[in-house]
Amino acid sequence: MIKVAHLTSIHARYDTRIFVKQCCSLANAGYDVYFVVADDLEDECKNNVKIVNVGKLKGRMNRVLKTTNKVFEKALSIDADIYQIHDPEMLPIALKLKKLGKKVIYDAHEDVPVQIFSKEYINKFLRLIISKAYYLYENWALRKLDGVLTATAFIKNKLIKINPNTIDVNNFPLLSEYSFEAINWKEKKDRACYMGYITKVRGALELTEAMQYTNQGVKLSLGGSFNSPELKNQCQNLDGWKNVDELGWLSRRQVQEVYDWSKVGLVTLHPISNYIDCMPVKMFEYMAAGIPVISSDFEVFKNIVVGEKCGVCVDPLKPKEIAEAINYLIDNPSVAEKMGSNGRKAVLEKYNWGFEEKKLLDFYKLLLNST
Repeated sequence: MIKVAHLTSIHARYDTRIFVKQCCSLANAGYDVYFVVADDLEDECKNNVKIVNVGKLKGRMNRVLKTTNKVFEKALSIDADIYQIHDPEMLPIALKLKKLGKKVIYDAHEDVPVQIFSKEYINKFLRLIISKAYYLYENWALRKLDGVLTATAFIKNKLIKINPNTIDVNNFPLLSEYSFEAINWKEKKDRACYMGYITKVRGALELTEAMQYTNQGVKLSLGGSFNSPELKNQCQNLDGWKNVDELGWLSRRQVQEVYDWSKVGLVTLHPISNYIDCMPVKMFEYMAAGIPVISSDFEVFKNIVVGEKCGVCVDPLKPKEIAEAINYLIDNPSVAEKMGSNGRKAVLEKYNWGFEEKKLLDFYKLLLNST
């Protein structure tokens, strides 16, 4: 049996992209799969994936300098045939494994040079230097690896120039998580929803402010964790907060329940460089759930939301425009229901994990057959 090890020093053990989709798909295909993580939980075997913990250390520098070495030591003890690296700080580990004759893949979840440059809390000149330095290092390192996976086609088109053996494996929904039964729109509530990590650049303030302009009785179901107490306090001080139901962190089943009662799904990310070319998984989850999407008016979002006729695009920095879109869809249930149906059809036909899983498994087969 071919042994595969996925390695991370930061991602959660049940990470949707790594564990739920990739690791489980590989295990179902007959691979002996290990997932090395750094948290405070016990080792376990779940869905035929062996989750191995190296322990969590406090502080970013400890994670970068010490935890990565612990992950490397554990990776060596597993002695896998293929290693897949999931963090930028793990690239030195990837190169060490490659020197030992292992087949090594890097999974680019983000466009890291662009992500670094978008961090406004770092001095702009310093951001430029760090971003450029990482770009040069990434270029050098990725050329030495056996292959690269990317979370979007946009990242793939950049990295394939560095390593020709690069494919995109998108974070599209698992069809098994959705019933795809007929939706009774009359049983839904006058609710918009946002599910995911709650940050300023993901539109938390604008979404909250928009709720003061929505029609009477319309609520926002807000699922997820705030990235800081300060941001939560800012949102709570806005007039629109009275129309927000804060749900906190939700299980995947609980998220589906929110989708069941909602009439609109929101994904109004700010126009920062790291977002304008991304493919947010929540957008496709809304579509799979059969609810219309209100998204930022980025070109890549428009191609999907407008192209598939499954929602409305707005300026994410204009709360009144967001509110107008929410009101329109809730006031026009037949339009909203049709858009939701269009989105669900698009997911069934092209934007689902089944297609991405095949790409992943084919990639592994080619890698194993290469010299």
